[in-house]
Amino acid sequence: MQTLIWNNLNPTEKLTALSRPAQMVGEQIKQAVEEIRENVKANGDKALFELGEKFDKVKLDRLSVSAEQIEAACQRISPELKAAIANAKENITRFHQAQLPQEVDLETQAGVRCQVVTRPINRVGLYIPGGSAPLFSTVLMLAIPAQIAGCKKIVLCSPPPIADEILYTAQLCGVQTIYAVGGAQAVFAMAYGTESVAQVDKIFGPGNAFVTEAKRQVQQQGTAIDMPAGPSEVLVIADEFADPDFVASDLLSQAEHGADSQVILVTPSETLAKQTALSIEKQLAQLPRAETARKALSHSRIFIAESLKQAVEISNEYAPEHLVVQTENARALLPELDNAGSIFLGAYSPESMGDYASGTNHVLPTYGYTRTTSSLGLADFSKRMTVQELTPQGFQDLAPTVMQMAQAEQLEAHKQAVSIRLAKINN
Repeated sequence: MQTLIWNNLNPTEKLTALSRPAQMVGEQIKQAVEEIRENVKANGDKALFELGEKFDKVKLDRLSVSAEQIEAACQRISPELKAAIANAKENITRFHQAQLPQEVDLETQAGVRCQVVTRPINRVGLYIPGGSAPLFSTVLMLAIPAQIAGCKKIVLCSPPPIADEILYTAQLCGVQTIYAVGGAQAVFAMAYGTESVAQVDKIFGPGNAFVTEAKRQVQQQGTAIDMPAGPSEVLVIADEFADPDFVASDLLSQAEHGADSQVILVTPSETLAKQTALSIEKQLAQLPRAETARKALSHSRIFIAESLKQAVEISNEYAPEHLVVQTENARALLPELDNAGSIFLGAYSPESMGDYASGTNHVLPTYGYTRTTSSLGLADFSKRMTVQELTPQGFQDLAPTVMQMAQAEQLEAHKQAVSIRLAKINN
């Protein structure tokens, strides 16, 4: 990791130092994904079978996963892992149930009643990545809020062969419709529907550059998605009281995600920075995914700040997906932290806890989108509608205001919708 003293950088150098690795969505990927989209739209299931054989090297005779297959997968999961998943499920459920919206129902003035009512999104699609690290924890993060929100149709797609852990977790969370379809073709299948795959209204879940590009394309054509996605990232704010081994482990836990991940350490302590760099080298030797982590570290940074106040300013400017605060009084910094997907306060709150089982959601905006976009929550699986109801008296009292405003905007029909009623009441 490159170490830089923040105050020695000019504004252009600071901007460059905070930039992310170039995103992998080039013109080549865009064109490849467009071809997959047109294939799925034109050929439906046939395209899904062919693409599954081409990309996943699996020849399927059906796309949907049977109840018997799910049951067999459940039998192969160890009791210890089942207990761990159950514990995580309980915490995630508790945290997301607490997000149920409060009722809004009031009179803004006498006889004018206004409400907010919340309804679930009817049909949602969950994409769960497979490959070398099947993310069964993401099933918990997506299926639990979908169930709590009351979504009527929950569809899950994952590349074949689907890991037993994914099937078990999906079954545990009440997901009844599972398809062995991965990649960009899964996104298009859920967005447009095929003979087998049910069409959905909104698609959730992380994925590689092809999945991300497919989500971007379906969003342009009217299917909602959860959020913009990019490579995983973490920023750690640490002071001289932090444990360098803890700091190093938090940086590496994100670096092992992928070669395009980025990790940042911001500290006012040069000693802590040096000790952390040494600890990173020691811990790397123990990691099976050390090569991946090294590639991520090659475009990662250590910034030496003049103070914790400046460290916070740097963090807010970077706007990380994950923000770990390892300082003597971590909670004292919370009021100043504005831009982050999820914040981990204190030495014993590693990012891994939120990734799996503390209760918060691990689906988070990246690439600086935390300046404007929130972490995934219950609200993402529902939509709000406003309601108004006026009594005759409330209508009469508010009518002059509305007529004046409509006339000023030169919208005569708006004014008439009020004046015609007013005339009938007066008659």
